[in-house]
Amino acid sequence: EVQLVESGGGLVQPGGSLRLSCVASGFTFTDYGMSWVRQAPGKGLEWVSSISSRSWTTLYADSVKGRFTISRNNAKYTLYLEMNGLKTEGTAVYYCAQTYYGGDYENAVRGQGTQVTVSS
Repeated sequence: EVQLVESGGGLVQPGGSLRLSCVASGFTFTDYGMSWVRQAPGKGLEWVSSISSRSWTTLYADSVKGRFTISRNNAKYTLYLEMNGLKTEGTAVYYCAQTYYGGDYENAVRGQGTQVTVSS
């Protein structure tokens, strides 16, 4: 069974930092480019970042470019999202998804999500 388990969310003040993790199981992690997507309250799913299977390519939404860093450890079957300079509009549930940039994020395998709340 394919599983993705996110962790690392929480409450942080504007300008703060968090590091999200996503542990994968049930499939060959190195066969897949992976993505982070998020869903803010009352809004649809938004793509945040993607990384190719061997980390050769990383892509970011304009809204997070320069502040977020995606990475992966293939030996540990783990995907990461380092988030710095968080803004209140970053409040959302963050999901890792078993698909690369341009994929079907809505229907891709995703974890249960981790809540990130940016508030003073």
